[in-house]
Amino acid sequence: MKQKPTQHKLGGFMEGKGYYIVLFLCIAAIGISGYFLFRGLFAQPEGFGSEQTAVVSGQAEMTQDQDNQQAVPPAASEEDAAAAADPQEDTAAQEAPAAQEDTASPDEEAAASSAYVWPVEGSVDRDFSLEVFAYDATMGDWRTHDGIDITAPLGTPVAACAKGTVTDVSTDDMMGVTVTIDHGKGMESVYSNLAETVEVQAGSEVEAGTVIGAVGTTAISESADASHLHFSLREYGVTIDPLNYLH
Repeated sequence: MKQKPTQHKLGGFMEGKGYYIVLFLCIAAIGISGYFLFRGLFAQPEGFGSEQTAVVSGQAEMTQDQDNQQAVPPAASEEDAAAAADPQEDTAAQEAPAAQEDTASPDEEAAASSAYVWPVEGSVDRDFSLEVFAYDATMGDWRTHDGIDITAPLGTPVAACAKGTVTDVSTDDMMGVTVTIDHGKGMESVYSNLAETVEVQAGSEVEAGTVIGAVGTTAISESADASHLHFSLREYGVTIDPLNYLH
């Protein structure tokens, strides 16, 4: 059976270049279908981009408002305003106490914190001296002096210089009848060259001004001097100048 001319031409075309053309068209059709399908799946609804932009913009404005609120300083108090109005006055007020503290010496500070009354009325005949030798008329030599000698007539009452407890009543070979009083915080007062009769004993509690004895002549090492009280102060066992503490 003979083929028709049209069928013969179509078969020849398919066997030749036509096969590749048809294949390309099929591939193109599949690609176009896939493109529209992909676009339909991932397409954003209308207005989606503008709404997202509005949300981001609103968040940015809120953040900026919070930053502005934090940056605003708190209202200044009346004291701060006064200090800002006159900084020189505030500086002077701060420097004034420091200047006053610098003028006080260590001895003056100690005297202010631990003041003692004079144990006897009289004048100082011989000063405290541990660094410079002073002439001793009785011993005929130059030596230190661990207290002050307060001149007073024989029998003049001698009083405790501050509140405390009598810790010792004894007779020293060189300084005669001696009374020692503990005032606490390491401070002790010592009264020498007293008369034989004393008014206190070890353990007695005394106040400032309590009479403990009288001026005598029992100190052999100072017998050439006028009648007086030999008065000493010790801080933690170290003798110190009583004149820095008496008032």
